[in-house]
Amino acid sequence: MLRASCLCGDVTWQFDAPVEWMSHCHCSRCRKAHGAAFATYVAGTAASFRLDGAERVKRFPSSPGSERPFCGRCGSVVPAANANGQVFAPAGNFLDDPGVRPLAHIFVASKAPWSEIRDALPRFDAFPEGIDAAIVADRAPLDPPGRPRGSCLCGAVTFVVEGKPLMARHCHCGRCRRARSAAYASNLLTRADGVRFTRGTDRFEEYKVPEARFFTHVFCRTCGSTVPRIDRGRDLAIIPLGSLDDDPGMRPMEHIFVDSKAPWLDLPDDGLPRHPAAPPWAIPPSP
Repeated sequence: MLRASCLCGDVTWQFDAPVEWMSHCHCSRCRKAHGAAFATYVAGTAASFRLDGAERVKRFPSSPGSERPFCGRCGSVVPAANANGQVFAPAGNFLDDPGVRPLAHIFVASKAPWSEIRDALPRFDAFPEGIDAAIVADRAPLDPPGRPRGSCLCGAVTFVVEGKPLMARHCHCGRCRRARSAAYASNLLTRADGVRFTRGTDRFEEYKVPEARFFTHVFCRTCGSTVPRIDRGRDLAIIPLGSLDDDPGMRPMEHIFVDSKAPWLDLPDDGLPRHPAAPPWAIPPSP
């Protein structure tokens, strides 16, 4: 049995049979929906799948004939079924080792400019060969070019990063993996006043992990996408890099909470510092 849950635990699911075909998707829609460098999914059968907490699940029609479900309380992406009896589940939410490992990167032609693929897995510009499915065009940013722009998947929330980037990092903690439903969270940090929202602040939902000191997931109530969180107490804006439409001009500088990383993920040899848990600073001191 393979168990998984959303961040808040209101939605749980399991597979009673093995899952297969784990892949990393770099399309812009997955990046926005998950607020991450890529989304990692596995395929299972509907006959072996059970979901509890369906009353909490909301759905966003992201493309014709396709919906992206998420927990309406905490914003985690949850599994989606198709008409062929398959269930596609985000790997970041697993509480157990799924027993499979990534087989490929897909939609690498849409890869984020700040993300590098460093493993030897096969790469496909779009869908792998043999999959006959429509490719949906990216949405154009709604704000004029200039400073780095970002948005949620549905476009209801848009923002501009006006502050100086202070740090970018990958976080592998279990909370980040379940909140983003991804291999890890990739965040850009700037000062609290460094993000200007141009649309949609009335669409924000917020879930604070009760036992956490800081951990709060802010997401769009329409599509579930992670959006920037403003932490006035620490004078920080935490921006999900996957939500950006433009190159922020900074690359991730470290991995944190590496001791909690997903068992199915091999960290690339990227030369970045690795912290077993929290780093000794929110923002590294200036040299």
